This record gives sequence, structure tokens and C-alpha cells, in this order.
Amino acid sequence: MSWIPGGTFLMGSDDFYPEERPVHRVTVDGFWMDQCLVTNRQFRQFVESTGYKTVAERVPDPAHYPGIDPACLMPGSLVFQMPRTRVSLRDYRAWWGYVSGACWKHTEGPESDLAGREEHPVVHIANEDAEAYALWAGKSLPTEAEWEFAARGGLEAARFVWGNDVTPEGRVMANTWQGEFPWQNLKLDGYEGTSPVRAFPPNGYGLHDMAGNVWEWTSDFYRARHPHEARKACCVPCNPRVTSVSQTHEAGLVPEPIPRKVLKGGSHLCAPNYCLRYRPAARQGQAVDTSACHIGFRCVLRGSVHE
Repeated sequence: MSWIPGGTFLMGSDDFYPEERPVHRVTVDGFWMDQCLVTNRQFRQFVESTGYKTVAERVPDPAHYPGIDPACLMPGSLVFQMPRTRVSLRDYRAWWGYVSGACWKHTEGPESDLAGREEHPVVHIANEDAEAYALWAGKSLPTEAEWEFAARGGLEAARFVWGNDVTPEGRVMANTWQGEFPWQNLKLDGYEGTSPVRAFPPNGYGLHDMAGNVWEWTSDFYRARHPHEARKACCVPCNPRVTSVSQTHEAGLVPEPIPRKVLKGGSHLCAPNYCLRYRPAARQGQAVDTSACHIGFRCVLRGSVHE
């Protein structure tokens, strides 16, 4: 783990997607953070120690899917399926498919395995799975503010975790999509799909993959925008967190049957023509019961630098 010293920083961005607004100052205390995403090897150790079954390995709860024949509810997860030709970006069903049997150890479906991918980030992780691992490890999931502060690596208001140039001196700095998403992957970064957790340079705090590779769960429930009162100079929140669905309702969101939490960091499927979200300010809401082939996590440990 790396020690993240804490401090006050500019959170969010006014330059990209609406959910990142408004930019506001936030203070976080120091904490420890995993230098890398949790890997398949580490998650396997957890499963072998506890017998844990992930959400993707369980039969979905019929109560969450009214009107659907329970016999049709099969364990599985969302898998990216690259189209052969250009498709409309308005319908994600052109590249996402629910695959029965897909889970953390069978990432493309029941016939696939993890051979050669022990040091790749574990994927097909729902929020409950990430929280279970963190509890077992004696750690926690980061808040959204902690994650963004750590991702910035000490750079004030930079566009990316390494600075403002997407490819400084022509160097690819993260595992993201090059080409026209979703049908053309030029693989200029050398990878199709996930990459080993130390394949790209760390940020200023020694953290790898704070941009791209896989999205990362945080502990915060999702609100459509940052609170506008946070713009006020007299209202710099310290260690902010959204710990309940009721806080999202107060922010004006319509209640959802399945709550969402904040994902950060983007993934290997993020591309400038569709999802320019491999930036520290970027954020996305994800249903807590949903997993996919590009969602993983890392943990934090709160305490002093001497612990």
C-alpha cells in the first residue's frame, strides 16, 4: 500500500460530463491505499479461505426482476462483445451481452479460465463482492473523495492522473481503447482486454491503474452531480461521503429499485469517441448488484502514516 498524505484539492471538472460538476474544494485525511487493483490471485486466496460466492455466481433474486419467469434467471454477468462493423453508439446492447456462467473465474463465459491472468485485476465484481473482500482483508473501499484525491497523485486540477497531455512524448500511459469504439481496437497500448496490474507507470503516489484497465468501486452512493453548495468558500467539506440512499434522494434523484454506487477510473473500454472517463474527475453510477468484465476494485486502510 502507499501512504496518501491527505489535504485539500479541487474535486470534479466543469469541462467534460455533467455528473462531474461543479468543481469544488474538498479536504481528506491521510490514508493508505492499495498500489494496485485487487488481482485474480488475491481474490482466489479470499475465495479459497472463505468459500465466498460472488453475486455473478448466484441465481438473481426474482424480486428485483418483476414480470420475468424465474426459470430465466441464471447466474452470470455482463461481457463485452465487439461488433464486427460500426454500430450506433445509442444502443449499448450492440456490444454488451449477459452471459450465463460468466464470473470472476470465467471472465468470458463458462468455457474460459484465468490461465496467464493471475496478476490481472479481478473483474465481474459487484459492490457486495468488493465489500466482502475488503472486510476479509481488514480494509475498506475508498470514498469517492479519497479515490479522486489519490488518483490525482498530487497534481492540482490536471486532466489525467499523469498531467494534461493524453500521450506525453507519444507514450501510452494507461490501458484504454485506441481506435473507434466499439468495433475497432487498434491496441496501441499492447492490450485487448485487461492488462497486468503493474503494466503502466504509477502516478505521483505510487498507484498503478488509477486510469483505465478496470472501473473501481467506491463506498459512496451515486448522486447525479456534486452538491452545488460545495462551491462556497466557507463550505469546504472534510472527508465527505454519501452513505445512504436517502442522501441521493435529498439531492433530487428519483428513487431507484436497486441503488447505485460510484465507480471511478474508467476502463480498457473507454475511448475518446464514446467514454472519455479515464480521468480522475470522471465518475459513473453502477447498480450495486451488477457486475461486468470491466469492473474491479482496490482497498484503503485509514490510519496514521506510522501504522
